[in-house]
Amino acid sequence: MISIPALLVLAAAGYRATQLAVHDTILDPARAVVFDWHSRKTHSPVRSAAVTLISCPYCMGWWISGALLATYLLVTGRFDDAPLLIHGIEWFAVAGAAVLLNRVDDTLGEVGK
Repeated sequence: MISIPALLVLAAAGYRATQLAVHDTILDPARAVVFDWHSRKTHSPVRSAAVTLISCPYCMGWWISGALLATYLLVTGRFDDAPLLIHGIEWFAVAGAAVLLNRVDDTLGEVGK
């Protein structure tokens, strides 16, 4: 099981990586390619799912948090230390904490307007 400090670091990394993937201008060209691809066949479920994924901080954050957690567990050699169910719960914890950071950021951004 991961420690609380590791959970917090992974959540912060998940939050920042999600912001990068969904909102930051550096990835605008990549997102534009996907939006253009979708606009050529708007009734495609695969294309619609791709657009939803890259537009939704909760959807993207879930997968990014899972990738970060898996990378952390594999690099530190801790993947085999606990059953998959425990790692699934850790995934929920990391993703949930990252979403909480996202909600705080959204709320503070609205207060400043």
